[in-house]
Amino acid sequence: MLQRIQTIYLIIALIATGVLPFVFPLWTTKNGEHYYFIKNLAYVALFGMSTTLTVISILTFKKRKKQFVMGRLNIILNLILLGLFVYQSLNVSGETDPALVVSEKGIGIILPIVSIVFLSLANKAIKKDEDLVKSVDRLR
Repeated sequence: MLQRIQTIYLIIALIATGVLPFVFPLWTTKNGEHYYFIKNLAYVALFGMSTTLTVISILTFKKRKKQFVMGRLNIILNLILLGLFVYQSLNVSGETDPALVVSEKGIGIILPIVSIVFLSLANKAIKKDEDLVKSVDRLR
């Protein structure tokens, strides 16, 4: 399991969606307080689903096709999460409530991008393994 490169990529994606959102704020509000993902239920749900899919994908290392599909679903979840972040930081900044106004973007906004990159690399490696197994089966 750990000797495969896609597992390392999936572990990095797991860290990007499961650990780092607790460390890095998404943005800083006009009041100067850091806005973490825990303050919004949609962000919690999307980060949680992404983390869960990554863990399941790591544990189903024997079923490469299923692992590949879960990686694709995880990429879609992270794209939705990234879209919500961009919407929040660009369109909602003109609100009158100072607790919602984004004054400075944090590093937490790019965590879905990091996850997408490593999930794509993992899917590429999974596809390579699947092609190798198919080529060996053809020779038998």
